[in-house]
Amino acid sequence: MASFVSCAGVTVIPPELKDQVDRTVTFDRLRETPLSYKERLIVLGGVVLSAKRLKEGTRIEVLQLPLDKGLEPGGHLTDSRGRFIALHKEFIDPAALPPLTRITVVGEVVGAITLPLDEVDYVYPVLVSKAMTIWLTKPPAFWFRPYPYFGAYWGPHWGPYWGPYWALYPVP
Repeated sequence: MASFVSCAGVTVIPPELKDQVDRTVTFDRLRETPLSYKERLIVLGGVVLSAKRLKEGTRIEVLQLPLDKGLEPGGHLTDSRGRFIALHKEFIDPAALPPLTRITVVGEVVGAITLPLDEVDYVYPVLVSKAMTIWLTKPPAFWFRPYPYFGAYWGPHWGPYWGPYWALYPVP
């Protein structure tokens, strides 16, 4: 199951899986010894690097990023501790997961796979996705003052006591 979301307060971990998730497993520990965490249910997030359709589902290569309190990946790409593979049993069109799409995966650790990464072989921890949240991109915005000030007289709706003083303006 994949869910598309756009706001805070989203339930990332389904209620039936909440008690099964092992929150003690960090990505660093998983990356070092992925086989020792086999069959554990964990939550990881990051940005999609690539998505590939396979016969048994969709393979998603993810650059891990730290999760905030709402389990949404955030921070800079340089905050990443590595990469992981999420295997999703259902079909997700790779066009729906373009690079840099933020996702959170609730998945069962099934081991590791070694794949070429540039000129080296990289060991990816592998999760089988039980639930996945695809986060919508947030458009950039800046704050502006909608009404100008002229001299000592502000006029109706121009001062701080007469309605909107600041407004959010999305950048196209």
